[in-house]
Amino acid sequence: MSCFEIHDPAFGRFVLGNAPVKQLATGFDWVEGPVWFGDAGCLLFSDIPNDKILRYTPGIGISTYRAPSHYSNGHTRDLQGRLVSCEHGLRRVTRTELDGSITVIADSYQGKPLNSPNDVVVKSDGSFWFTDPHYGIGSNYEGFAAEQELPCNVYRVDPDGTIEVVLTDFNCPNGLAFSPDESLLYIADTGRMYHDDPAHIRSFSVEAGRLKSRGIFHTIAPGKADGIRCDTEGNLWSSAGDGVHCIAPDGHLMGKILVPEKVSNLCFGGRAKHQLYITATTSLYAITLNRVGAQKP
Repeated sequence: MSCFEIHDPAFGRFVLGNAPVKQLATGFDWVEGPVWFGDAGCLLFSDIPNDKILRYTPGIGISTYRAPSHYSNGHTRDLQGRLVSCEHGLRRVTRTELDGSITVIADSYQGKPLNSPNDVVVKSDGSFWFTDPHYGIGSNYEGFAAEQELPCNVYRVDPDGTIEVVLTDFNCPNGLAFSPDESLLYIADTGRMYHDDPAHIRSFSVEAGRLKSRGIFHTIAPGKADGIRCDTEGNLWSSAGDGVHCIAPDGHLMGKILVPEKVSNLCFGGRAKHQLYITATTSLYAITLNRVGAQKP
């Protein structure tokens, strides 16, 4: 059975017929937040309920990078290649310095604790952009149940440490990704727990640190968009209920990579950033593509 669905003939050039989806590891509870470290030749990702950041090294396998991880979810790297993490447990965004020490980027806004930062990206000007839904405080499964004191906002932290709300009209903002030229920011809204909210990906023009809505970019079906990433040509790759969906810059579905578990997140990596690493419920998967990821570094 094919692991691809082609909805636009151009997608046939993105995938390789002799490069199947491979399960690299399994036995986890809920995996999330993959980030590729090319200089170390490894992938880091979270097993949130088990309070670990795990390391996958091709040819070697799985090892533990950090435990406890404070129920870390999404990760990225900053301009110097340092790990940036969203921690549900301590309700903060942190940076791991090169000596292993931890710097807190954001843990509160106007004197109130954040909810449970979920995903984060770093812009080329050194600013951090992150989403803050309530999933990590809604139960004790992915963090610690707690009272919600702030709306589910999207924030920007400037290089000088100033934190600002940039979006307030999401039910539960989740994954986010800049276009390759950083002129657009895509943000997934997965909706509130226990509510039947609309779930979709919205796009925004980025102008001098401000966001201007361009409306709904795409609605994933089946499932919801969670983690999202762009390739160098501006196509958006999104998690979905049946795998990974590839969406063209104009918002139409180009094709699907079918995965046997519900996908939570993804990132490009490998020798030429041409491999797509996929976190899906209990397992880590990968597939080699004829595309290159746009992430930096």
